[in-house]
Amino acid sequence: MREFLIGKLSGRALPHEWFTIGGSIAFILLVVGAIVLITYTKRWKWLWNEWLTSVDPKRIGIMYFLVGGFMLLRGGLDAIMLWLQQALASGSSQGYLTADHYQQIFTAHGNIMVFFVAMAFIFGLINYIVPLQIGARDLASPFLNSLGFWLYVGGVVMVNMFFLLGGEYAATGWLAVAPLSGTEFSPGVGVDYWIWSLQISGIGTTLGAINFIMTILKMRAKGMTLWKMPLFTWGSLCSMIMAVTVFPLLTATIFLLFFDRYLGTHFFTTTGGGNPMMYTNLIWMWGHPEVYILMLPSFGVFSEIVTTFSRKRIASYTSNVLGMIGVSSLALSVWLHHFFTMGAGANVNAFFGVMTVLIAIPTTILVFTWIATMYKGMIKFSTPMLWFLGFVGLFAIGGMAGVILAVPPADFQLHNSLFLVAHFHTMVVGGVLFGIFAGLAFWFPKLAGFRLNERLGKYAFWCWIVGFLMAFTPLYVLGIMGATRRMDHYEASTGWQPFFIMALIGGIIIMIGVAMQLVQIIASIMQRHLLADKTGDPWDGRTLEWATPSPPPSYNFTSIPAVSTRDAFYEMKLDGGFKKVYEDIHMPKNTASGIYISIFAFLIGFGFIWEIIWLVVASFIGMLWCLIKRTFDDESEYTITAKEVKAREDAAAKLPSATKSRIQQKEEMGLIEFIRIVLSWAMSIVRRKR
Repeated sequence: MREFLIGKLSGRALPHEWFTIGGSIAFILLVVGAIVLITYTKRWKWLWNEWLTSVDPKRIGIMYFLVGGFMLLRGGLDAIMLWLQQALASGSSQGYLTADHYQQIFTAHGNIMVFFVAMAFIFGLINYIVPLQIGARDLASPFLNSLGFWLYVGGVVMVNMFFLLGGEYAATGWLAVAPLSGTEFSPGVGVDYWIWSLQISGIGTTLGAINFIMTILKMRAKGMTLWKMPLFTWGSLCSMIMAVTVFPLLTATIFLLFFDRYLGTHFFTTTGGGNPMMYTNLIWMWGHPEVYILMLPSFGVFSEIVTTFSRKRIASYTSNVLGMIGVSSLALSVWLHHFFTMGAGANVNAFFGVMTVLIAIPTTILVFTWIATMYKGMIKFSTPMLWFLGFVGLFAIGGMAGVILAVPPADFQLHNSLFLVAHFHTMVVGGVLFGIFAGLAFWFPKLAGFRLNERLGKYAFWCWIVGFLMAFTPLYVLGIMGATRRMDHYEASTGWQPFFIMALIGGIIIMIGVAMQLVQIIASIMQRHLLADKTGDPWDGRTLEWATPSPPPSYNFTSIPAVSTRDAFYEMKLDGGFKKVYEDIHMPKNTASGIYISIFAFLIGFGFIWEIIWLVVASFIGMLWCLIKRTFDDESEYTITAKEVKAREDAAAKLPSATKSRIQQKEEMGLIEFIRIVLSWAMSIVRRKR
C-alpha cells in the first residue's frame, strides 16, 4: 500500500546534503517571504486578476522577464561555483565540491541558462514587442500563450525540485548524453528531473512558437506585407519556424530516453541492440538549431537598434532579411560538427564542415548591413548601442573560433576541450544575452513608462565586457593546452591554475555587472519621474510600437493603423502623426486554465519520477478535463465599446505627467549617489526602531 501511495519516495529523498539543505532553505524562505509580502500589502486578488490569469501578451512577457531574471541569478550562482572549484582543485587540493556534485552543477547550469533564461527572455521580448510592431491587439491564441508560459513555469519548478525531494540532479552534462543518462550509470532520479523539466517547458515552447507564427502570418496590420515587416519580427518569425521544426524532435528524443529508463526499452543502450550515437544525433539535431533559435531574435533586436541609433534606414533591408533566412536554413544542416570524432567517415565530416563554414556567409551579410547602416549615420552611443558594439566584438572572436572548429582535423584536437566551451559561451553570451540586454534597454520605456539609468547601465556593460574577456579568454588557452570540459580536478604540474584563477576573477566581475544591472533598475525606479517617457517615443523610433503610449493600453491601438512603408511610424510622423479613431474592440477574457493544466502536467512528471501511478492517471484526467472545459467555453471574450475606449484615452491624457518625487535631482544618479541614498534610507529605519 505504501508503494502504491508514494511510490519510490522515502526519507532518503529529503534534503540531506549541504547543498540540498541550503537550497531548500533558500527556496522556502523566498516563497514564505513572497506570501508574507503579498498578504501584508493585501495584493492577492490584484495579483490573481491582473497578472496570474492575464492573457495580455504584454503582461505575460513581463512575467517571462521576471522568472527568467530569477533563473539568471540561479544559473549565475552555479557558474561561480564551477569557476571557484576549478580555481581551487589543483594538485593535492580537491577543492570544495565532490566530483559528482560538480557534475550536477555543470548540468544544471547549462540547462538553466539555455532553457530557462535565454528562452524566457526571448519569449518575453516576442510577447511584448511583436504584436505592437505588426499592429495587432493580441496573439492569435491568447489561451495558448498563457498555457505556454505556465508550462515554462512548471519546468522551472521541476528543475529546482530536487532541492526539496530527490537530493540529486543529473550529472550527465546539459544534454544528458547516452549511455551516461541510462539507468545503468544514472540510477537515481536526477536524470528523471532533467527529463520532465525539459519535457514540460519544451512542449510549452512548441505551443508558443506555433502561436507566434500564426500571429505574424495572419494578424499584421493592413498594408503590412511580409517585406514591410520590422526586422525584429522577421528574426522572431525565422526563429519560431525553426522552433516548430526541431522542438518536436527534442520531445520525441526525451520520450525515447524516458522509455529506456522507465519501461526498459533499448533505444540508446548497446547491450539491448540500441545505439547511443543515435541519441547524440537526435539531441544535436535539436541542440545546434536551438542556438540560432535564440540568436535570430537577437539579430532582429540589433537591426532595430542600429537603424534607430544611427538615425537612418537599414542599409539593405532585403539583404538583412535574406541573411536571417539563410542562417535559419543552414543551421538545420550542421549538427554533426559537434561530434566529428564519432567515426562517421571523411565524406560525412567534410560535408558538415563545409556547411558549418557556409553558415558564416549569411551571418557576415547581417554584420555588413549593420556596419553599412552606421556608415555616415548620426550615431548616438546610448546603452542599447553599446550592447550591440560589444556583441560585434565578441561575435567576431567566437566566429573565428567556430571556423577553426569547423575543420575536422582541428576539431579532433580541440573536441571536448575548454576551447569549445569558450567558443560556445562567446557566441551565446555575446550573441544572445547581449542581444537580450540591448533589447531590454531599448524597449524598457515601452514596458515601464520610463527609461533606464544610462550611467549605471554603462557601468554594467563595461563590467560584462571586461569580466567576460577575463573569464573566457583563458579557456581558449587552456583548451589548446589540453584542458577538457567537465573537469573538476587537475594536476599542479600542468600549470593551469593561474588561468583558472583568472577565469574566476572574470566571473566575479561579471557578477558585479549583474549586480550593477539590478542597481540600475532600482535606481531607475527611484528616479522614474525624471526618466519618464511622456511621448511613447523616447528614441525617435521607426516602427509601430513607438506609436503607442508607454506603457501601452491592454488593446494596444485605438484602431489598427494602415501601413504603406517599412518604417511605418517614422513615415507617419513625417505625415503629421498617428490619428486616433475610436471603435469597438473585442478582447479575450482572463483565464486560469493555463495554470491548472500546468499544475496537472507538473504532477504527471512528478508521478513518473517517483513511480506514483495513481497520481499520473489522476493528473492526466484532470489535465484532459481542463482542456475540454476550456475548448467548450463560449464566453472567452468581452467588448470595449468605442465610447469606453475614448473615455479611457481621455482619462489617460488627463493624468499628471509626473508627481513630486522624494529624490529631487536634475540628472541621473551615479553609483556613489545610489549607495548614499540606500544607506540614508537604512539608517532612517534603524533610528525609527530606536
